[in-house]
Amino acid sequence: MTARKFAVSANVFPLAMGCVTPGTARPSITTVTRGYPKTDEAPRRRVDARTERWREHRVQVRIEFVDAAFRALDQIGPDVSMGDIAKEAGAAKPKLYRHFEDKTDLYNAIVDRVRDMLWERVLTSVNLTDDSIAELVHTAATEYVAVVSAHPNVFRFMLHSHFSQQAKETERALVAARQSARRAAEFFAGLLPTESIDVTGIELVNYSIFGAVASATDWWLGANQREVSAMPVERFVDYLAESISALAQAHARFNGVKIDPSQPLRSAFGLD
Repeated sequence: MTARKFAVSANVFPLAMGCVTPGTARPSITTVTRGYPKTDEAPRRRVDARTERWREHRVQVRIEFVDAAFRALDQIGPDVSMGDIAKEAGAAKPKLYRHFEDKTDLYNAIVDRVRDMLWERVLTSVNLTDDSIAELVHTAATEYVAVVSAHPNVFRFMLHSHFSQQAKETERALVAARQSARRAAEFFAGLLPTESIDVTGIELVNYSIFGAVASATDWWLGANQREVSAMPVERFVDYLAESISALAQAHARFNGVKIDPSQPLRSAFGLD
């Protein structure tokens, strides 16, 4: 399995948490002109307002281009071009490149959109306090497969796209995957008593899960978009859920921990 394929799963599977990086405050600069009052305040506000409007405009345009990318992928297939996406957005290709540095930037924006879609679906479908581990895993797998089924060409694009095949992107993909696995491990460790949790071990099992999910998704979809699904949706969901549970159980046994999947997270590990 390629590093990129692995990283896609690590970034979009619901267990991978997104990170928020706080912005850096701009320093205050005061200009004093001899014989006149301070004149920087009003112009500064106008400049900041214009800058903010432009920033918001760029964000909105990027969102619209990603929307167009989804439509183009759904209609044309995973071999979609930048020109196809620009045409679907009703814009010239130079405008697309004004808002995205290159193909990889757009590719990453599409991956981020899928990740956010999945995370939102899972969060609105589970109760982390009361749902059993088995229910949590099955729900996550169900929501994941629902999005894959709704946008199969988007996932084919993410797994095989020519938009992201450079060597430097392979290394970036591996770094992203490791970061996602670590974030997921720290997230679950935060739900349980920290003195009882091996974060490194959880990171390893998450890494294994991400790889298994990516490979299974690639197999299920098939490299050719005209292929019929290899198995029914419901069975594929069950397969993913069982595979994820088996990897987690194997990791727990290796560390001498018994998991009861019929119990909520805290009770399942005997940590109440």
